[in-house]
Amino acid sequence: MRFIDTNFFLRYLTKDEEEKAKAVLELLKKVKIGEEKVITSPLVIFELIFTLQSYYKVPRKNIKNLLTPILSLRGLKLDQKTIFEKALDIYSESNISFADIFNYCFMLENKIDEIYSFDKDFDKLENIKRIDL
Repeated sequence: MRFIDTNFFLRYLTKDEEEKAKAVLELLKKVKIGEEKVITSPLVIFELIFTLQSYYKVPRKNIKNLLTPILSLRGLKLDQKTIFEKALDIYSESNISFADIFNYCFMLENKIDEIYSFDKDFDKLENIKRIDL
């Protein structure tokens, strides 16, 4: 098993360096069929989403469409993968930060319905109550 970093995903998704994009595509084909096993961290996915949105100006729906096939790769190990998938669905349809959406999905997954936060974006989300001190 090998770790895969943010820049590999970025080269593939943005194709801003054609040779590297092709090489990563070949690697991802192997990961898809389970011939190659890779692992990445939640931080890599957060960085990937942030960079696509802020630097490359990729719309949220496009980010979801780009990342969904990557997250579903058979040979990719990622902690909390199902939370990422749910969070991308909500993120693509909202104007709330991915971090807040991820935390919301994490809460739901863990059957938590209250959050201490000053962030009023949580008031826009169903099935949770924000507690402001």
